[in-house]
Amino acid sequence: MTTDEATKSTRAGQPKSGTGWLAGNALSVAMFGAFLVFIVLQSVFGWHVRNEELAEYGRAADSYWQYLTTGHFAEAVFENWESEFLQMGAYVLLTAYLVQRGSAESKQPEEKDRPDDDPAGATGESPRASRGHGPAQFLYRNSLALVLFGFFALSFVSHLIGGAAEYNEQQALTGRPPVSTLEFLGSSDFWFQSMQNWQSEFLAVGALIVLSIFLRQHGSPESKPVTAPHRQTGE
Repeated sequence: MTTDEATKSTRAGQPKSGTGWLAGNALSVAMFGAFLVFIVLQSVFGWHVRNEELAEYGRAADSYWQYLTTGHFAEAVFENWESEFLQMGAYVLLTAYLVQRGSAESKQPEEKDRPDDDPAGATGESPRASRGHGPAQFLYRNSLALVLFGFFALSFVSHLIGGAAEYNEQQALTGRPPVSTLEFLGSSDFWFQSMQNWQSEFLAVGALIVLSIFLRQHGSPESKPVTAPHRQTGE
């Protein structure tokens, strides 16, 4: 393979010769590996917190596997997933229409659609869905945001169900009547849990957008090149 051919192959997203599967997928492996470690640790620490609470009320402790089916665990997991997918879905969608001058996270102010966004420019290597027409093409053109918002909706419902279960577990411990899932949806408890996560997610993304105007991280695609001027928008 010539140098030009190798360059074209790399630009097309093909791994360089000799690059193994792990090296080619190291970023996603690292992220999902960290996720597994942290969710296991969360479940273990949450299990101990739950059993300490049960002991205060003179109730029998849950086994670890019982704990994984409780509202205590479900609420804690899904209220965080909910905010993450909302933030990412909103970010993907908003960056398609809004700009921030000087930010590495923004497209150029005068840029609307990129050349490769035009279905007329599809090649044999383009995904088949990108060459479609009508509703199928619309869905594929917006598939990333749609899937992220879909995950948000699933997490929102799971948070609601898990939160209602946890709320009713607390009600039972204190001898008070349970509430329905819809009643919990209208409670301050549910929306307090959601808002405390939503605000932090948008703060973090907003900070990244603005800080990337003036600060750099060598080697990161989330940063402009170290020598790039502050006024440069995009990478």
